[in-house]
Amino acid sequence: MITFVATGPPRVVARAIEELARGQGRVTAIVVPWESDDTTLSMAVTAVKSDGWAIEHTNLGTIRLTGAGAERTEVAVAAGLGDHPEPQQLAALFDRFVMQVRNRLHVEARES
Repeated sequence: MITFVATGPPRVVARAIEELARGQGRVTAIVVPWESDDTTLSMAVTAVKSDGWAIEHTNLGTIRLTGAGAERTEVAVAAGLGDHPEPQQLAALFDRFVMQVRNRLHVEARES
């Protein structure tokens, strides 16, 4: 798990992560309302593969955004590849996305 603190409240940070994912084309990041509450937003990160009309989403992991006061948000990132036949490729895709998120939102790093 990787944690760091980003500037801005959780909803602003979530929007920035969603925009970054949209720019990737191969990754989506969306807030999961039923796993979120007033203080914490949970985001699902998936790999996207399309073939004509068919779109396949493969779970890569979760990003949890928790308000840390004073316009700050604690970001906790956890991989969740499960039992996929291409775990190394998906892990590399997820790692690249997480690094881009950290570079864009980074304030202070704390790896755990």
